[in-house]
Amino acid sequence: MNRAFYTILLAQFLSALADNALLFAAIGLLVFFAAPEWYSPLLQTVFVIAYIVLAPLVGPFADALPKGRVMLVANTVKFVGCLAMLGGLHPLLAYAVVGIGAAMYSPAKYGILTELLPPERLVVANSWMEGTTVAAIVLGAIIGGALINPHLAEEILVWIELKNVLIAPKFAIVAITSLYLGAALINLLIPRLPIDHTLPNKSPLYILHDFGHSFRLLWRDPLGQVSLAVTTLFWGVGATLRLLIIAWAALNLKYGLDQATQMTAASALGIAIGSVLAGKFVRLQRAISVLPAGILLGFVPIALIWVQSVVPAVLLLTLAGVLAGYFVVPMNALLQHRGHLLMGAGHSIAQQNFNENISILMLTGAYALMVRADWHIHTIIWVFGLFISAVMTAIWLKHRNDVVH
Repeated sequence: MNRAFYTILLAQFLSALADNALLFAAIGLLVFFAAPEWYSPLLQTVFVIAYIVLAPLVGPFADALPKGRVMLVANTVKFVGCLAMLGGLHPLLAYAVVGIGAAMYSPAKYGILTELLPPERLVVANSWMEGTTVAAIVLGAIIGGALINPHLAEEILVWIELKNVLIAPKFAIVAITSLYLGAALINLLIPRLPIDHTLPNKSPLYILHDFGHSFRLLWRDPLGQVSLAVTTLFWGVGATLRLLIIAWAALNLKYGLDQATQMTAASALGIAIGSVLAGKFVRLQRAISVLPAGILLGFVPIALIWVQSVVPAVLLLTLAGVLAGYFVVPMNALLQHRGHLLMGAGHSIAQQNFNENISILMLTGAYALMVRADWHIHTIIWVFGLFISAVMTAIWLKHRNDVVH
């Protein structure tokens, strides 16, 4: 791996750290102002809408410019959304602005890997990228949960003589803005690479036609189809699982929001471990062989129903993360490889984001509706776990004999 790759990793880490810390700061802000409980899962929903709506544009945008510059522009948009939340814009609207920046950022950060590295290094590169992203999720949950803790925030605000100026969630947002600034500065150090795939026509109709063509191309390609289906399921599951853990910890462990957010760190740590294992033991040519790990994953959340102490909960959540990281890293690498060959890296990652975030929108939306309908959290976990295993079993049965080339 070269120096440019590690520069990208650092920029991605800081940006993802800020995104995840900001989610919990926004939840804290909603709680502080006594917003309805079902507003919290809507934060994830409004964040991903931009991935879906802007998908036809962000792929060509990422491929038409040096990807380091695209990442800089995207970080600037995130920074503006963070400032808007600090300035009093409703958390749902402000986090939607941050989602626009994230939608622009993703095709560039993953697409640049295929420009920097040969295909045989993509699984390893993705294990690094997934590992740093998960580290950001872990620290983001911990930092966000700690900063919205009223007692900690009050001590710091008293020390810096701002107790009567900022509430705890807004103090957290002030701290998070510095992370976006740091990521933007590092984006400036990413080298300019040759432009990957510019559109011959930039009219809106042509862009929509090109997006539709790319969509059909990936879903009709057997290897593109399996990798896209698995990663789509993974991100929808991951977003919902974070919300489920918070609600489950409140019921089974009697945890408050700040403690419950830290429980999500266990699954994130597991994903990092699973990512490392995948990078070490799974080659791109054997990517399909990891799918049974996804079948097993569905049964882990169900086991949490009977857990009422911290140690077994942490072990189960870590196991869930290990299984998830082990199967998603090879699938990400396979999707990038096929997308790069078929249509250009930025285009394929935009397609991935489009499909993944429809999944996030649907699953977090379904979760919000279940919460609003007063379903018991254990019932929701049963539905969630069985859904994961059933879908992964269907994917594995259809594609288990496919050969990666």
